[in-house]
Amino acid sequence: MRQLFPGLADRAGNLGGGTYYPDQMAPILRHSGGGLELVQARWGMPSPAFALKTKRDPGVTNVRNLTSRHWQRWLGPSHRCLVPITSFAEPVKGGNQWFRFADPDRPAFFAGIETRSWRSVRKVKDGETEDDLFAFLTCQPNAEVSEVHPKAMPVILTEPEEWELWLTAPIEVAKALQRPLPDGALLPFDTEVGRERLT
Repeated sequence: MRQLFPGLADRAGNLGGGTYYPDQMAPILRHSGGGLELVQARWGMPSPAFALKTKRDPGVTNVRNLTSRHWQRWLGPSHRCLVPITSFAEPVKGGNQWFRFADPDRPAFFAGIETRSWRSVRKVKDGETEDDLFAFLTCQPNAEVSEVHPKAMPVILTEPEEWELWLTAPIEVAKALQRPLPDGALLPFDTEVGRERLT
């Protein structure tokens, strides 16, 4: 990350390789003053009020409808982030189908949004907590993902120009990035039993 983003402030602690699940802490790159910082945030943005049946809010892991009034408050550049990934999974019967990049040396990020110091009840046993939260955008799937998930795939950015555009451009321009990777850019690999997750 430091090589890709000179001047990056590393506030994520001693991070090694890992696998991340919804409602867990995961690394993101976000705005900080005049630069970027690497931090850990909780995966799951606040849910729309109409979706909540109790005071508990489990969070929303991904975002598709950018015209929703609920999401528009977080679509400005100051709330956009990059979520570093090396592979990701889509749920299938009995576990997950994993995908990696055909070019394993290409850095990649989910296009994310984030908010800070959000107070909510994520787990009843914990009561109200204050968290920095994130989620990532989804779009129509490409050929590889559509074989197991015909409705959506994460928005993945692989070029420095895309990273800069997502982090800085007005949403009217940046929303053009909400499109699938080209067909052939991903390779499926062994299915593992477990919940939806990202690495």
